[in-house]
Amino acid sequence: MDSVTHEHRKDARKSLGFYLISISTSRFAKYGSARSPEDAEDISGELMVELVKKNGHHVLGYELVSDENSDIKKAVLDALQKEADIIVTTGGTGLTPTDVTVESLVPMFEKQMPGFGELFRYKSIEQIGSAVILTRAAAGIIRDKAIFCLPGSPGAVELALSEIILPEAGHVVKHIR
Repeated sequence: MDSVTHEHRKDARKSLGFYLISISTSRFAKYGSARSPEDAEDISGELMVELVKKNGHHVLGYELVSDENSDIKKAVLDALQKEADIIVTTGGTGLTPTDVTVESLVPMFEKQMPGFGELFRYKSIEQIGSAVILTRAAAGIIRDKAIFCLPGSPGAVELALSEIILPEAGHVVKHIR
């Protein structure tokens, strides 16, 4: 890490608020609008909560929504009203006709962070090889909040949070505010 990056990180906030959204039509059909990952048997959601807290941050909310454009947008718009610094979604970033997270959220971004998706795919090659081309992980800024759209698998959630989002969270928030 160069000295400029080190200086930027030094003054970044150490404890941030996260709002977590799991996007799954099948899970939503079974559990409805669950307000905790345990209530929805959501392994990726539980992992998000665990990693965020383990790194000294706060989970301000969790929501399970169907993979529908209007439901995804509504959940993110509601999360934007909270005190969250970072919103993380999981699910709906693949190529199936029902994967619409990217189509729902990227048009809302005031600024995109293409480096997130690029780095995520680069790091994912070790885990899933050339199947990495199937993910459309994305990130951007809406109303001074960082939004990260992750695939739904626990492996993807762990990689994205542990190796990219959590190490850079304070740095990202410092720059967007």
